[in-house]
Amino acid sequence: MRQSSHAYRIGTAQAADIDAITALLQANSPSQGGSLTGEFSRDKVAAMADGASPVIVARRVLDGSVVGVLFSAATATVQAPVVLAMLAAYAGSENAYVYGPVCIAASERGQGLLALLYSAMRARHGGAEAVLFIRRDNLGSLRAHARLGMREVATFAFDGAQFSVYSDVIAVQ
Repeated sequence: MRQSSHAYRIGTAQAADIDAITALLQANSPSQGGSLTGEFSRDKVAAMADGASPVIVARRVLDGSVVGVLFSAATATVQAPVVLAMLAAYAGSENAYVYGPVCIAASERGQGLLALLYSAMRARHGGAEAVLFIRRDNLGSLRAHARLGMREVATFAFDGAQFSVYSDVIAVQ
């Protein structure tokens, strides 16, 4: 892990963050060559952020720019077909939540920011099980989540792509 030259403020997303979060997600969308699953319009991001589950953002202290975001959702509230396919492959424990999407600006990757976002999300969910999917060809994300102590618990195919389902239920506490 590289040593970060940036200091971050990690906190809950606010309504004023929607445009910055949208820009970050759009910059990393498939149409831009990124590895996120799906495209993220402003309306979609606003709807995702308007739910009862926390959205955690990382801001650079120096300039306040949003450089990372981690969404969550209650398993009972998800509607996206790919997330429903994940939950069919592995539903998690009774209090599990859907972790993701997570997105970190290219300039901030490899500097420990994912661990900061995850730690804040885990605290907000009281240590409940996080369940997430990662495309099997996204080796960077697979490695980064394994470093957090998450492990593959299932696999599934959706829309011609292969996915791994990860859980932190066995992560080191």
